[in-house]
Amino acid sequence: MSIAVPAPDERARPMTREEKRVILASSAGTIFEWYDFYLYGSLAAIIGAQFFSSFPEATRNVFALLAFAAGFLVRPFGALFFGRLGDMVGRKYTFLMTILIMGASTFIVGCLPTYEQIGWLAPVTLIALRMLQGLALGGEYGGAVVYVAEHAPAGRRGYFTSWIQTTATLGLLLSLMVILGVRSWTGEAEFAKWGWRIPFLLSIFLLAISVWIRLQMEESPAFTKIKEEGKQSKAPLSEAFGQWKNAKFAVIALFGLVAGQAVVWYTGQFYALFFLQSILRVDMFTANVLIAWSLILGTAGFVIFGSLSDRIGRKPIILAGMILAAVTYFPVFKFISETANPMLHKAQQNTKVTVLADMSECSFQFNPTGTSKFTSSCDIAKATLARSSVNYSVEQGAKGQVAKIRIGDKEVAAYDSSKLTGDDAKNAPTAFTKAVNDALGAGGYPVAGVKNDSIVKMSGFFDLRAQTLALIAVLTYLVVLVTMVYGPIAAALVELFPTRIRYTGMSLPYHIGNGWFGGLMPATAFAMIAQTGDIYYGLWYPIIIALGCFVIGLIVVPENKDKDIFAEEKA
Repeated sequence: MSIAVPAPDERARPMTREEKRVILASSAGTIFEWYDFYLYGSLAAIIGAQFFSSFPEATRNVFALLAFAAGFLVRPFGALFFGRLGDMVGRKYTFLMTILIMGASTFIVGCLPTYEQIGWLAPVTLIALRMLQGLALGGEYGGAVVYVAEHAPAGRRGYFTSWIQTTATLGLLLSLMVILGVRSWTGEAEFAKWGWRIPFLLSIFLLAISVWIRLQMEESPAFTKIKEEGKQSKAPLSEAFGQWKNAKFAVIALFGLVAGQAVVWYTGQFYALFFLQSILRVDMFTANVLIAWSLILGTAGFVIFGSLSDRIGRKPIILAGMILAAVTYFPVFKFISETANPMLHKAQQNTKVTVLADMSECSFQFNPTGTSKFTSSCDIAKATLARSSVNYSVEQGAKGQVAKIRIGDKEVAAYDSSKLTGDDAKNAPTAFTKAVNDALGAGGYPVAGVKNDSIVKMSGFFDLRAQTLALIAVLTYLVVLVTMVYGPIAAALVELFPTRIRYTGMSLPYHIGNGWFGGLMPATAFAMIAQTGDIYYGLWYPIIIALGCFVIGLIVVPENKDKDIFAEEKA
């Protein structure tokens, strides 16, 4: 394989008008596609109430998160289908198809009747639309990155492709800004009823703009050349993954780069939002504004680190982001807790909460189908504490005993709902919840319905007091870690595969990593927290994956920043 070392003047020269047009066209369409995809994640709680209203609140939230994750689970299949198409037919027309599928699916979500109106057909249709979105996104990213990389001059691939890397974050930011604007216009109550549909319906205008932009684009010169020479792959899937000389790079990409990048990405942006809202009880408006500010301040890092990777390499920057994340996640999220909800943080430190129960009756309360019923006194005790964001431990009690919650020096007995009938079945949950809340309140915990002045709350986008400035600073740090691992990775993946199978080869490991390792991060972390009673325990998921990926990447990932990506492998 030949290696082309870029000339210094090629690295330093400004972009041509044509190069700017390629980046703008690719990036703009991809921003809109990420906007469509992230609307659901940002509105998961409201959508859960609309489409999974037959379930209890805790189950509804898990089910809503898993419906969100369904879009990630199918992304590798979209990568296979559209990657094959892109390597056989061309880059341009393949991601014209992906934008059409994504935009149409998003618009239909805005029109979809709720569970109260059409019953089970509502959540089933919603999940089907989420899967279509995931399939489309599986083909989108690889096409955009390959298209830009194949237009980039030698020595500037990291810089050029880093603009594509900004699109996911800018799409999330755009979705948050639209949601905040609509919420302010409709008010909280009306937004929850019908206003949430507006951001989805607005996507039809973004779809029209995106299609128009992409129709103006020309086919990639690299693909045009191999097509004219009759060298494009006739079987991209078998060539990319059926031959070890190519398949090994897909394995290296997944376990040495993408898996770690994915968990850092989703922890720094999505899980941070989930943690603020669901664990720390920061209101939706404030949480979204905090994340929006961190994205605005941190997004330039994608281009900075992408450009830097052209000089010092992709590998050192990506691996540095992973190890920094693994080392700092626990102190960072504890600082977020202490700053965003000081009363909750103080209670967690000072008030010991224990569930005393026959542990054989305690279940792992992860209910993806929403059909399981958790009726034992242990399960009811744990679920009640988890909903209150309480750190607790579970200790073995006498066999067959009714579970008790010990909060400081107070004890509250739970109940077994399967053994209650009539008025007792109606009154026991209310009486138990009140007794637990009273004991938590006495132990210093904030409880529902009681004003908590210490919790961070913003009255506007520019309401930047000391408490919010501290949170924005630490959330921006998380975004900077995201830019370190994500900014250079597009160029790193492009450089692993030859032109004839590049779309297919890089798309699958990227979407397995981001769709499965990253996309399942919120639901997995939520289940780990509920199981252990520790609000920080879910962080072990990204930490372990990032550390493992760091070690593998350090050993096996090659540095290809000066590689000639147009040189084909010799037989």
